[in-house]
Amino acid sequence: MRAAEYTVGTPLIAIVIIPFMQSRNLTPLDRLLAGANHALRTIATPAGRPSRKNPAAEISESELSDEQKSHAAGLMRVNHAGEIAAQGLYQGHAAVARDAATEQQMQLAADEEFDHLAWCEQRLAELDAEPSRLSPLWYVGAFAIGAASGILGDRWSLGFIAETERQVCAHLDSHLDRLPAHDSKSRAIVQQMRDEEQEHGENAIAAGAAQLPDPIQRLMQLTAKVMTKTAYRL
Repeated sequence: MRAAEYTVGTPLIAIVIIPFMQSRNLTPLDRLLAGANHALRTIATPAGRPSRKNPAAEISESELSDEQKSHAAGLMRVNHAGEIAAQGLYQGHAAVARDAATEQQMQLAADEEFDHLAWCEQRLAELDAEPSRLSPLWYVGAFAIGAASGILGDRWSLGFIAETERQVCAHLDSHLDRLPAHDSKSRAIVQQMRDEEQEHGENAIAAGAAQLPDPIQRLMQLTAKVMTKTAYRL
C-alpha cells in the first residue's frame, strides 16, 4: 500500500506497520501484526478503496422493485460474506505456507479478491443494504480452516484453494441465474468475480494442488450452504 492509497477507512495499524514491514524481513511478530491489520482491514466497514476500478462503475442504475432490490441485496451480501471468508482462507494458508512462491501466489490472489470485497460492499450501499453482521465469524472460521489445511503442506493447501474456487464459480454461476435480469450493475460485478475466481483455481492447480478426498469436498459444500443461507438474511 503506497502512502497515497491510505484512506479514511484504513486502520491506523496499517499506516504504522506496513511501511515498516516493507523495509525488513518479516519475523513471527511482524506476521502476527500484519495478520491483525489484514483482519481489521477486511472486516471494517468501509473496507477501503479497491486497487482497480469497479466493473459496474460506468453502468447506469436499473429500476428495481422493492422485492428485486431486496433479493439482489441478499445475493450480494452472500457474495460479500464469501469474500470475507476468502480473505481469511488465503491469509490462513499464507501464514503457514512453506514455499515462498506459494505464499506470494496466495497473497496476490488475496489482494485481487480484496477488490471483490470492496466492489460487493459498494453495491450493497447502492442497494441501501449492509454487509453480513457475522463478518468476523466468517473471517475467523475461514482463517482457521486455511491454516489447518496449510499445515499439511502446500500441495494440500493449494488443493483446498482449487476446490474452494471450483465451488465458488458454481455458486456465482447460480447467482448470475438468480439476479434480476436487468440488474446490470450487480451482474457485471459477479461476472468479473466469477472469471477471476476461475483463474485463481487454475493457478492453484498449475502450482501442484492435490485432489481433495470426496468427504472433504462434501463437507465444504455443506459449510458453504450454511453460510449462504445465513448471510442472505444476516
